[in-house]
Amino acid sequence: MNKRKVVTYFSITGTTERAARLLVEAAGADVVPIEAQTPYSSADVDWRNKQSRCVAEHEDPALRPEIASAPNAGEYDVIFLGYPLWWEQAPNIIRSFLESQQWEGKTIIPFATSSSSISGSDGKHLHSSASDADWKEGRRITYRDTVQSLGRWIQQLGIE
Repeated sequence: MNKRKVVTYFSITGTTERAARLLVEAAGADVVPIEAQTPYSSADVDWRNKQSRCVAEHEDPALRPEIASAPNAGEYDVIFLGYPLWWEQAPNIIRSFLESQQWEGKTIIPFATSSSSISGSDGKHLHSSASDADWKEGRRITYRDTVQSLGRWIQQLGIE
């Protein structure tokens, strides 16, 4: 059976978007970004500014940013879910997305981008937001990754 796949991601600086585009090619998947109702600016993600949105979300994990657009998980069997790591966690908008969908019978494969953190790229901290999903081991995608290296990772996942 040929499973319908989508790569969905949240990106502000373009780093996660670039990783997602490689993954789309490697997986032969559709691509749909997750976009916030109120877009994030570079000031919103300045972790050194205690008044920024990213700091507020980090300090209050219950905050759920509203989503302007995202894929309908019901249309897919496999969802590659990408995000930048903020304090070794996915931004809260990822939980907004996960908590807005039905996940029974779906496979979620997280991927993350970060210049230094590797903790959090496996997505285990997100499992409670989509407990009905079949979660696969995630990974951090770096600038060194290629379509070929991501293709080998996808083969190892055994999702076909």
